[in-house]
Amino acid sequence: MSMKYRVRVDLSFDSEADARTLLGQVRALAAKAVPPVPGGPNVEVSYWELELCRHDEGLPCRRLERGEVR
Repeated sequence: MSMKYRVRVDLSFDSEADARTLLGQVRALAAKAVPPVPGGPNVEVSYWELELCRHDEGLPCRRLERGEVR
């Protein structure tokens, strides 16, 4: 089994453009990503999400986009 390096990021931006800039970089690198545990009954999924965060309004986040690496 080969060692993997996992990146987890949760960042909020005031600007949708800044969020989408980072998301573009994530999408480009996602092509190189591999599942953390491929195959078998306990498959984990690598993913990215873009959400509209409304916690400052007392509302939940709303998912705008999601991508997965299986």
